Amino acid sequence: MIDVRPATLERGTIRLEPMTDDHHDGLAAAAADGRLWELWFTTVPAPEGMRAYISTALAGQRDGHMCPWAVRDLSTGTIVGSTRYHDIVPAIDRVEIGYTWYSESRQRTHVNTTCKLLLLAHAFDTLGCKVVGLRTDNFNYRSQRAIEGLGAKKDG
Repeated sequence: MIDVRPATLERGTIRLEPMTDDHHDGLAAAAADGRLWELWFTTVPAPEGMRAYISTALAGQRDGHMCPWAVRDLSTGTIVGSTRYHDIVPAIDRVEIGYTWYSESRQRTHVNTTCKLLLLAHAFDTLGCKVVGLRTDNFNYRSQRAIEGLGAKKDG
């Protein structure tokens, strides 16, 4: 049975930091880069909703069904987005990767691929997961193409 706990994951210039309240300002600035809350096919909070977003993520962590990260670009020190494991089912060694978003200036760069590789490696190699799902909205075609670019296959 897997035991998912917050962990710092790092590769190249990208670090996934276990989300804390201290990430608020960086996450709010990242969401503002591109006004991501205006995208109808994804759920990114407006800067004024970031405290509630973090609070919900941390509550999910305490309840054992989420493990959220803030994404930091080490080359600039800037928080550029967020991602998490969710729908964690320890009894069947399963997690899903989702709630992923990046500031507009970091979209279509190495950031997403690096984060997904970190999360997949951690899930399979460290946690011992048997199944890792990647979830995105049916209408988020950009995200679907990125997931397919990792070699994942559409399941539903």
